[in-house]
Amino acid sequence: MTGIFPRAARRATGVALVAGSLGCAGGKGPIALGLVGPFSEQRGVSMRLGAELAVRQINRAGGIHGRPLSLVIEDDSGVPEVAVAGARRLYANRGVVAVIGHLTSAATLAAAPIYNGGTRPVVAISPSASAPSVSAAGPYIFRVCPTDVVHGTRLATFARQRLGAQTAAILYHTDEYGRGIRATFAAEFRRLGGRIVAEDPYVPDLPSFEPYLRRLQQRGGADVLLIAGTAASAERILPTLDTVGMHPRVMGGDALSGLETTPEGQGVYMSAAYLADRPGKRNTAFVAAYHATYPGQPLDHRGAAAYDIVYLLARALGAAGPHRAAIRQYLAGVGTESPTFDGVTGRIAFDGHGDVPNKAVVIGVARDGRLVSAQSP
Repeated sequence: MTGIFPRAARRATGVALVAGSLGCAGGKGPIALGLVGPFSEQRGVSMRLGAELAVRQINRAGGIHGRPLSLVIEDDSGVPEVAVAGARRLYANRGVVAVIGHLTSAATLAAAPIYNGGTRPVVAISPSASAPSVSAAGPYIFRVCPTDVVHGTRLATFARQRLGAQTAAILYHTDEYGRGIRATFAAEFRRLGGRIVAEDPYVPDLPSFEPYLRRLQQRGGADVLLIAGTAASAERILPTLDTVGMHPRVMGGDALSGLETTPEGQGVYMSAAYLADRPGKRNTAFVAAYHATYPGQPLDHRGAAAYDIVYLLARALGAAGPHRAAIRQYLAGVGTESPTFDGVTGRIAFDGHGDVPNKAVVIGVARDGRLVSAQSP
């Protein structure tokens, strides 16, 4: 047994059904899952839509032993303090048996003590919290994405071996994510024989990036510029590069997702745990179902991962029942005591830290408003 997908999903998305896991008789009322992320921001939209699509498909197929799934939604704005408040509400809701979220590392780390605490701790599974420190966030915290170590290393390897970059400059957001990508990229780029010519931190409300970039230009520029931050920051940095007359290859981690839909983002390279053009019938069918359900809405790694998390939790619920401790015990054994979960983002098997150490990172490039696999420089 490798996954848990309803008959409706098999027809709509081509994924396999595990007979008997869903749609069985018995039970009363909906089973509630928490869903928490920055849903008032563009970066959270795909995550919410992916989760809602999975719930819709599962319920159409009969739910979990005859009981439908429901989502209890909290918007954390990607802000740690707001994330803590949302986590407290989800924790206190005795009907919530597991949580999908948070999206960012900072929010996940801030909320982790809530989920791990008290007499009824509850599992939280993040689709994209990639900071290495999340590994130590507690026994009830899981994630289905690779860590910043993998992202930074993959970006550095691509820069050196595929783009032929000799020098690199880094602009990094002063949060867990930005520092993590910056450190791992710099270490690997140097190990491969490259030279880091600038490493500059920034805060989101920085008035202008021009002083950083003019100083870099005076130093002779760089072959590649790594933006270890969000798409919002990159949208300000890229026009400033034109202002100062400097044109390095631009790279960034998965937090740049969404930049591909902007005119200035075309040609930017980004690391990702998932791309919509990933090969395979399962993913092809999922992408078709997503776009048919949400015409015109972007799909990124957050949406695909949230979709996988709902189905993973559905399998746990079918096997262990709607009980917080039992769900955690089941998830801890995925890949060892129970089969690996095969999702649209790849195989999910957890280690002792709630991580998925074998998840691969790929490099995409923004072309024609989409992020596609970077087959060549």
